[in-house]
Amino acid sequence: MTPTPNIPPEDVSTPGATPAKPRGFLGWRMVGVAFFVDFVAVGFFFYSYGVFFKAIADEFGGSRLGVSLGLTVTNAVGALAAPLIGQALDRFPLKRIIAAGAISMALGFLALSQIRTPLQFYLTLGVFIGFGASAMGGLATAKLVANWFNRKRGMALGIAATGISASGVVMPFVSAALIEQYGWREGFMVYGLFTVCIVLPLVLRLVISRPEDVGLVPDGRIPRARPPADPGSAPARAGRRRLESVPSARPILEERNFWVLAGVMGLLFCCQGATLTHLVPRVTDAGVSLQGGSLVMSVCAGCGILGKLAFGWLADYWRAGRAVWFTIGCQILGQLAMFYDQNMLIFTLGAALFGFGMGGAVPLQGAVVGRFFGRERFGKALGALRPAMFPIQIIGVPFAGWMFDRTGSYDPAFTTFLVLYLTAALLATRFRER
Repeated sequence: MTPTPNIPPEDVSTPGATPAKPRGFLGWRMVGVAFFVDFVAVGFFFYSYGVFFKAIADEFGGSRLGVSLGLTVTNAVGALAAPLIGQALDRFPLKRIIAAGAISMALGFLALSQIRTPLQFYLTLGVFIGFGASAMGGLATAKLVANWFNRKRGMALGIAATGISASGVVMPFVSAALIEQYGWREGFMVYGLFTVCIVLPLVLRLVISRPEDVGLVPDGRIPRARPPADPGSAPARAGRRRLESVPSARPILEERNFWVLAGVMGLLFCCQGATLTHLVPRVTDAGVSLQGGSLVMSVCAGCGILGKLAFGWLADYWRAGRAVWFTIGCQILGQLAMFYDQNMLIFTLGAALFGFGMGGAVPLQGAVVGRFFGRERFGKALGALRPAMFPIQIIGVPFAGWMFDRTGSYDPAFTTFLVLYLTAALLATRFRER
């Protein structure tokens, strides 16, 4: 028997709704737009950052900690801007916010192609990339998909988030080819021009914030008028039961589940960010070429596509704690394979298993936020998570770079990350689910 999805009570479809017309459900178009925007916002910078890593380090003195701090600056600005962006997503048309993010990202890429000093590097990442990545992808695309889906929200978020992993399959190899053929500055210039010439027009033309804007309701239904039910009738009693079980209207920051989720995801993103950023340097340190290292990253990201689809589906049926334990288990096994065996085949298999588990984190986070806080507070809750996670999330990337600069090895850092994974698994037992 097919299990019944976990549907937030406030998300029950409008009574009397009828299926959408054969022209197709526009929600899947929004999923496609979110896929493409995430591909660019994440793939052009975060998945490519590890490939650009050594080239930028050589340009500015060779310190891996210095380059790692660049990503920290980006995440810091994104975390500070996230609450404001999250509230704006709940109040203003998503098209405008995503377009503003795309313009900021494009300007950032073009500026990176011209920088000459470390200060210019950090300022560019903070002013343009940090804000642009938060406004263009992640928060905005998750909000867009959540607005259009209730019953299959986890699956829809998982499909949209595969754009992140698809970029990880393609962009490391593309970035390596651009760097080796033309140089890292020219690579960033290409990304800036693509963003402003392709992504921006697509967003302005296709994004529709909410199904209600075009006479629909979530899940591809058309509202149909229906006479009010007698207060004592079965439908009316069912409606009262739904209202009685709506998630708490307490302030988000007073919700226990919010802080548990912030702790769990902060620890996971701390470990994941460090692993992805330093993956290509780890492989090339072992004597593999830059393009060979980029292929290992592509394998990791490719398995992330499977993970996003699998965990997106599971998020509709499993309790939050169980899904979190599953993603943590996959990541720990992958990390152990990469940590204990430098044979490149075993290392790549470990990267694949880690990528599968890591792929589930993004759709799982969105699905859990939707389940605990509902559609109307989705943007605000997701935006508040960024600064709440930031003190933990910020540690991973620079810590790994600092340990390498001091010891010449990544082993101490990744031993620490295994402990952090176990801490996240214990913390996930504190979710309170109805």
